Amino acid sequence: EKGYKEPQDETSLSQAQKETLKDSRKRDKKAFFLIYQALGDDEFEKISYETYAKEAWDKLQTSDKEEDKVKKVCLQTLRSELKSLHMKESKSIFDYFSRILTI
Repeated sequence: EKGYKEPQDETSLSQAQKETLKDSRKRDKKAFFLIYQALGDDEFEKISYETYAKEAWDKLQTSDKEEDKVKKVCLQTLRSELKSLHMKESKSIFDYFSRILTI
């Protein structure tokens, strides 16, 4: 959840801090493994350059939100095109039908 940060200098850490750091690294690698197992190829490419599991998780969440926004905009565009779709008297049925198929 919170992630962890690598210390600048491990030599200055106490034994307890070193054990905590080792445990944090182990949990981070486990989290990375679980995230990788659940992803497809496209999603994996999005996070393949991340160093920590927390960063990868955050990136996945923001990319999902962005995709949702894009989907909403596309749906709004389709709705407006559908609302404006009326057959004009000067157009043939074939023209009208081809317009419907393009939407």
